[in-house]
Amino acid sequence: MSYYDALRDTRFPLQHGSGAMPAVGFGTLFRDLTATTQAVTQALEAGFRHFDCAERYGNEAQVGAAIHDAVAAGKVRREDLFITTKLWNNNHRPERVVPAFEASCRRLQVEVIDCYMIHTPFAFLPGDELHPRDAFGHVLYDSGVTLIETWRVLERLVDEGRCKSIGVSDISLETLRELVAVARIKPAVVQVESHPYLPEWELLEFCRQHGIVVLAFAPLGHGMRPRVLDEPVITGIARRVRKTPAQVALAWSVQRGVAFLTSSVTPARIREDADISTLPQVAMREIEQDITTRVRFNPVMDTGVLGFISREKC
Repeated sequence: MSYYDALRDTRFPLQHGSGAMPAVGFGTLFRDLTATTQAVTQALEAGFRHFDCAERYGNEAQVGAAIHDAVAAGKVRREDLFITTKLWNNNHRPERVVPAFEASCRRLQVEVIDCYMIHTPFAFLPGDELHPRDAFGHVLYDSGVTLIETWRVLERLVDEGRCKSIGVSDISLETLRELVAVARIKPAVVQVESHPYLPEWELLEFCRQHGIVVLAFAPLGHGMRPRVLDEPVITGIARRVRKTPAQVALAWSVQRGVAFLTSSVTPARIREDADISTLPQVAMREIEQDITTRVRFNPVMDTGVLGFISREKC
């Protein structure tokens, strides 16, 4: 008799009775936007039920088409899916939030968003420019709106039943503390870069204390150098448990209570990332205690501008 490991089916309950988030999530940021629909279709077939989107990614319509077709064909039920999308930085002014939210819903072909997130705590100058800059290339930030003013509109979306939960991405622990202290509806989800080289233990502990789910992007280090998947501790565990280094790193995330987002356009890689199994506790301790490299690959938390930077020369 074969043993079924249920780790991949883990769901983390969200605050305010707003359901539960599947720990295994699929991110939809692709360099080639034309690959989106096929990649999401493959992810659905591999068993992914959590999809992370954003207006900034420019492909919500393609994600929506894949999900709509799968639901229409009876391959998946909408109520089994968890769909997240995000408000971009140029739409932080309160009067711009609801139109941006409604536009995302139209593109995704859904009436309710499971989690609506502020993409970064940085407000850019409002307008059509996604990255407004001055003549010297400096980002033009908006000093006319605060994070809590934007957050109040998201709270009203929850009150109206238009989104089930709300959260914020790319936020520092200091800024998160400030938001939690004044928010009427606390963030249900916080999305940050996290992987074995950036475990974010202090942030995770704060979120545990306040019932906030941590959602890791780049859980495999985004393929940047130094490579998480080449880490000797990870590769050693992978050989022992007969899993790939990616599956080890992703299982570690879920077992320590952190949901993750992985992304690929390759069907075999998509299936691999969904096929995680529970690690022995000794392996969990090795990752926590024996990996000492600490690196953040994405400086978005400091600037609000998306992008990865390798910390080691190729």
